[in-house]
Amino acid sequence: MTSSPPLAHNLDDPCGERELAGERLHADGDPGLDVFLTGQVFMDMIFTGLPFLPPPGTELMTKGLGSAPGGVANIAVAMSRLGLRVGLAAAVGDDLFGAYLWRTLSEQEGVDLRWSRQLPGWPTPVTVSLAYDSDRSMITYAPPPPLPATGLVATPPRTKTCFLDIDRPVPEWAISLRKAGATVFADLGWDPTETWSAEVLDRLEHVDVFLPNAVEAMAYTRSGTPEKALEALAERLPVVVVKLGERGAIAIDSTTGERASAAALPVSAVDPTGAGDVFAAGFVFGTLAEWPLAQRLRFANLCAGLSVRHLSGSLGAPCWGEIAAFGEGIEVPSEVLSDYSFVVPYIPQTELEEGAYTVARAQPTLRHTD
Repeated sequence: MTSSPPLAHNLDDPCGERELAGERLHADGDPGLDVFLTGQVFMDMIFTGLPFLPPPGTELMTKGLGSAPGGVANIAVAMSRLGLRVGLAAAVGDDLFGAYLWRTLSEQEGVDLRWSRQLPGWPTPVTVSLAYDSDRSMITYAPPPPLPATGLVATPPRTKTCFLDIDRPVPEWAISLRKAGATVFADLGWDPTETWSAEVLDRLEHVDVFLPNAVEAMAYTRSGTPEKALEALAERLPVVVVKLGERGAIAIDSTTGERASAAALPVSAVDPTGAGDVFAAGFVFGTLAEWPLAQRLRFANLCAGLSVRHLSGSLGAPCWGEIAAFGEGIEVPSEVLSDYSFVVPYIPQTELEEGAYTVARAQPTLRHTD
């Protein structure tokens, strides 16, 4: 017989009556979205198990391959799997990859695509991710779309939060949503020019929560340590989280005066693709659940840590079944599990029943559908 999910098994009252995770956040009956976001969706081809990166003129064989929606889809899927109501404005091509992405996001993952479009004649962007030595290198083909994602949003929907990439100027729809009461979360990507312009940080005046990684935070603030970068950023906006990778994360919430740090899960990473996006999804959920800062960090680290154990990207994001099974197959002391007791009331009842929890994973090939 299958044993009870370890996280629930090691906590008091694991099988009491509980609402679905998302429903606990929707007790007010608000029919709007939990999160709205825009950006570019990519077709991700993820190679894992590489002994080294292939030198020029060579061919390297590997046994690990996954196919999954990438780009902004990483965080959209991760949020939806946590029970959040997610709306996405993105463009995909009308080719085979675009059809796969559309069906996967809307039908399998439950992401609301009413603000998205399939653009005739435009090839869907593709990224090849090479996972090696607990990190990854990427190669991307991304022809400019004839219609940018921001152009898809004529009137923004009612939403509790929105998520932005501040590599670009903050769009007017996000500013208007913030004025209407939405919480604005933001991240940013690697600066290929490595100039790390301070103009980017000026955009934080329109942001409530910023979640850079340590390299980005130090580069933009010209700081020598992640801790100094965190302090500098905290002067600009209410909540800052600096992701430290294998060392976890540190954060300051200036609205409450909280300061917190949380260690990463002790897991062996198979593929870190999209782990930062999964972390952000967990932090958004914790914010909507109104958890203290330390609990928000722990839950975000939990989600990210679970994702890197598999072919990752968007389809490596954990479902509640995997969260309920936390502790199975990895050495996690009971005192560590007890630190996550605040999560248990949000685990859907069906996931707490013996043998009920299941997860979805990235597939090695694109399956034909009628």
